[in-house]
Amino acid sequence: MAGAPDHLFNLRNNFYLGAYQAAINTSDLPNLSPDDAVERDSFVYRSYIALGSYQLVINEIDAAAATPLQAVKLLALYLSSPENKESTILSLKEWLADSTIANNVILRLIAGIIFMHEEDYNEALKHTNAGGTMELHALNVQIFLKMHRSDYAEKQLRIMQQTDEDHTLTQLATAWLNLAVGGSKIQEAYLIFQDFSEKYPMTGLILNGKAVCCMHMGNFDEAETLLLEALNKDAKDPETLANLVVCSLHIGKSSSRYLSQLKLSHPDHVLVKRASSAEDNFERAVQSVA
Repeated sequence: MAGAPDHLFNLRNNFYLGAYQAAINTSDLPNLSPDDAVERDSFVYRSYIALGSYQLVINEIDAAAATPLQAVKLLALYLSSPENKESTILSLKEWLADSTIANNVILRLIAGIIFMHEEDYNEALKHTNAGGTMELHALNVQIFLKMHRSDYAEKQLRIMQQTDEDHTLTQLATAWLNLAVGGSKIQEAYLIFQDFSEKYPMTGLILNGKAVCCMHMGNFDEAETLLLEALNKDAKDPETLANLVVCSLHIGKSSSRYLSQLKLSHPDHVLVKRASSAEDNFERAVQSVA
């Protein structure tokens, strides 16, 4: 229905900008249609997942829940422990093979997120590339950037801009692409995050965005200030810790504590894997000399 009020606008926006607790706190919305209620619940449960409350999601979503919520539960299972990953991916593939639910946009989104985590980008794109929602297009931008295909990411961004240029996800995707392209585009990305910080409550996502821009521009002291503010908001956030490792190295401070925290809370993080690989190579080199 054209012109109908979007009851979920603030909830979605909070989620997109990383204000997960605010999304949960503003979710008690009256008189939602059944579809809107399912969408609301999917954002609330994804917010709990983002806050690390996997078990709450697993416990609360039962077998009678709608397909989108079952998909969100799969994401919680996948992220909750390494032992669950294989069985979760098997379940996901079974669902995606079921023609009655395979086109559900939330199921396709969760499939894209899980396969992106697995670094199986081609499999992720099988389910996300057709788009259909702003979130799917934004996820495509992320996947293409991880594949170092900024040309394809730009095509996805153009679709988003044609749909709604002012949408929060369009602005975020523009900033991601600008960061990937680099050069003079870094300043443009910084201004997007700055605009978010003036319009909305400051979140770890906005602070990290500004900090990464600052690091690209060589402003490491400002980046450190922003990242420490983000760390105060969430001491276990993997992106904050990873960015602090990089920032500390550039300003000549020890990064070992941040790296230790990252290893403990997110052992699968790409920076942890790279650090472990470097340590292994160093050990091998030492042994070969010895």
